[in-house]
Amino acid sequence: MKSNTIRIITLMLAVLCISFYSEAKNSKADNQKLDAQQKSLVAISSYTAQGKIPELTEALNEGLDAGVSINEINEALVQLYAYCGFPRSLNGINTFRKVIDERKSKGITDKQGKEIKMHSNEGDRYERGRKVLEELTKMPQSKPAPGFGEFSPRIDAFLKEHLFADIFESDVLSYHQRELVTNAALASMSGVGSQLGAHLFFGMNVGITEAQYNDMFDLIEKTVGETEANEGRAILKGLVNRVNTNK
Repeated sequence: MKSNTIRIITLMLAVLCISFYSEAKNSKADNQKLDAQQKSLVAISSYTAQGKIPELTEALNEGLDAGVSINEINEALVQLYAYCGFPRSLNGINTFRKVIDERKSKGITDKQGKEIKMHSNEGDRYERGRKVLEELTKMPQSKPAPGFGEFSPRIDAFLKEHLFADIFESDVLSYHQRELVTNAALASMSGVGSQLGAHLFFGMNVGITEAQYNDMFDLIEKTVGETEANEGRAILKGLVNRVNTNK
C-alpha cells in the first residue's frame, strides 16, 4: 500500500514537472524577440519598400555585420519586387552591389551563404506554388483562387507559379524570414492593409510570435513612422483576437 502511494506521488510530481516545463517552454516561445539578423532583414525590407537609399545603405552594412549572408540579403531584395515593384527592388539590389564592392575595397570578407538555385522548369509550377501557399495558410487552396483568381486567371497563375513556386520555394530564406521580409515591406506602404493582415497570419503559421511582430512594428515606427506602426499594430491585434477566439 505504501509502495503504491509512493508510485502515485512520484507520477504526480513527474506530470507536474512536465506540465511546468511545457508551460515555461511555450512562454519562452511567446516572449521570443527578433534577433539582430531578423531585425536587419526588417530594416532592409522597410527601407527598400520606401526607396530610402541612404538609410538602406546603412541597414545593409548593419545586416552584413550582424552575419546575414550576401545571398540571404540578395534573395530578400529579389522577393521584394513582388511587393513593392521592380524599380524599388532593382534600386535595392544596385545599392547592395555598391555596398559589397565598398566593403571588399576595405578588406571586409562577408559570408556568401547558401547558393541560390532556380527551380522554374521542374514539375507543375502552379501545383508547387499552390502547395507552398497551403503550407503558409494551413488551408486548402482551390484552383483558381476564388474572387480575383476567377476574375483574372493570369494574376492567379503569376502568384502561384512565380511568387510562391519560383521565389518562396527557394530555401535560401526560410518561410519565417520570407514572411518577416514581406510584412516589413507591406507595413511600410500605404493602402495594403488587407495584404498585411493576410501575411501577418501566414507568418504566425510559420512560427513568427506576437512578441516578434511587436518588435517588428517598433522598428517600423523608426523606419517609417508612428502612424504606420500603429496601423500595423491594430491589424495584428485584431488578428490575434480572432485567432484566440477561434481556439
